[in-house]
Amino acid sequence: MLCHVEQLGLIDYDDGLRLQHQRVAQRKNSEIPDTLFLLEHPHVYTLGRNAKREHLLISQERLLQLGAQVFETDRGGDITYHGPGQLVGYPILDLTQHRRDISWYMRSLEDVFIGVAAEYGVRASRLPRAAGVWVGDAKLVAMGVHVSRWVTSHGFAFNVNTDLEYFDYIIPCGLRDKGVTSLEKLLGYRVEMEGIVDCVVQQFGRTFGFDMAWDSTALPMAIHRV
Repeated sequence: MLCHVEQLGLIDYDDGLRLQHQRVAQRKNSEIPDTLFLLEHPHVYTLGRNAKREHLLISQERLLQLGAQVFETDRGGDITYHGPGQLVGYPILDLTQHRRDISWYMRSLEDVFIGVAAEYGVRASRLPRAAGVWVGDAKLVAMGVHVSRWVTSHGFAFNVNTDLEYFDYIIPCGLRDKGVTSLEKLLGYRVEMEGIVDCVVQQFGRTFGFDMAWDSTALPMAIHRV
């Protein structure tokens, strides 16, 4: 089974959302194979369907000073942060070709990053009733998905070299008693993103049983508007 990989570089959140909607419509019509977007976003806070606005702890003035935007989205979960140094992935998969089981899909995504962390010598795991991948009580990978007619969108945010200070301005995922970490913090050095991307693609293919194919027709690497 084939999965296309599109690496988009640094892309504004609203542009990424628009691309997802386009690809979801194409996948529903069987116009494209399963697809994995890999990208980074400029500083942005996103609120999922279950988010509480009070979990955003700063004023509009401070948001402007940080250069951060806020978006409400149709994914599951509460509030989270995206920014440079964080690998964001949007899998657009037709689960009718795999398993019509959202819990299975979420656990499979977690398996991908438990495997990636292990490749870097980090022991990561799940926490009961808390989606994502954790190292102790600190979240390494956040997850929130949307499923429509069994086609997935949104996905994961992997803190690789993320500036964790931006999480101080929210209650991440609505969990007051949990922390956030990054691969850089755990390893004590900055991690090459290219190697992370290759590792994620390999683990994704292995976990879901895909042949991963890089899409040479993908968009240019960076379409961030300054």
